[in-house]
Amino acid sequence: MRVAIAGAGHVSRSIATQLLGNGPEVLLIEREPRALKVETVPNAEWLLADACELDTLVEARVQTCDVVVAATGDDKVNLVVSLLAKTEFGVDRVVARVNHPKNEWLFNESWGVDVSVSSPRLLAAVVEEAVSVGDLVRLLTFRQGQANLVELTLAPDADLVGRTIGSITWPTDSALVAILREGRVITPSPEGALEAGDELLLVATAEVEGELDVLLTSTAD
Repeated sequence: MRVAIAGAGHVSRSIATQLLGNGPEVLLIEREPRALKVETVPNAEWLLADACELDTLVEARVQTCDVVVAATGDDKVNLVVSLLAKTEFGVDRVVARVNHPKNEWLFNESWGVDVSVSSPRLLAAVVEEAVSVGDLVRLLTFRQGQANLVELTLAPDADLVGRTIGSITWPTDSALVAILREGRVITPSPEGALEAGDELLLVATAEVEGELDVLLTSTAD
């Protein structure tokens, strides 16, 4: 696998380091010479150039990349890189960083973005998740809003406490993908029973989040 990352700031270098530890080839594209800190990620490829320029992406052989990550601190740059990667080079997977929440609506299929990651939204979701028990929290959006990763910590008085997963009728277009319990990650099985305090991670479309919320938060009262 080959991954190109536009931008070489702290975020991009951290992404590159994590990816290199898992096997992919990684190329970092940076236009500012002072940000070209090759020694921080020595195993990556580096290119000093403007990722918004078509010639740069040709030189970078973006058409050979499985994933392009637009991770600069400028939303305009991230949108241009995403659009070029998708429309000019046919990259299968384009991931874009959203720096300012007011720009989130732009990061969609029209601009070539497959997955957008908003740092402010993620931070807000983490804070909300940390203080919420019994409330459905949206953590991440996939594929131009077609599905969301949502989380709920099961309250002690929830109807589902003690129920086996296989006995629960989950809404269409939703799936329980993992349970976090006492520091462990549990793969859901039909015979497994839910316990109070379980942190449930589910993937669901926005249309059924309301049904999920009712199912997961209903109590015996």
